[in-house]
Amino acid sequence: MIGYVTVGVDDLGAAKRFYNAFLPALGYGFSEGPEGLSFALPVAEGERPISPDFYVKPPFDGQRASNGNGTMVAFEAQSQQQVRDLYATALKAGGKDEGAPGFRADYGAYFYVAYLRDPQGNKIALYSSDPNEPGREG
Repeated sequence: MIGYVTVGVDDLGAAKRFYNAFLPALGYGFSEGPEGLSFALPVAEGERPISPDFYVKPPFDGQRASNGNGTMVAFEAQSQQQVRDLYATALKAGGKDEGAPGFRADYGAYFYVAYLRDPQGNKIALYSSDPNEPGREG
């Protein structure tokens, strides 16, 4: 089980605008501290988290942040419409397009996904795979 995910950034203000544009709509709570930004799904008292927390921080070693080639963090949306809405919102908040919302031929018939880069260049996916929604034809 993944305990948490961290991405490095140099501009916390730009990252804060970007991630706060869509993560709260997915149920993530937000806090900011001296070490950076923290996003977590709510957990009932006495329960353990099921999904990993997500952190956005300057690199601990003090060097410039860099993103990994092939590294990506995916966030599950509730519907295809929410993928479209959050993708548009994230672009307006400083994200860069890496693949407009839609189905991909290489994935399952119900896997609906959009890809973006945060202001630092970290790759982010927003996806829905609800079999109760229309699927990819073909």
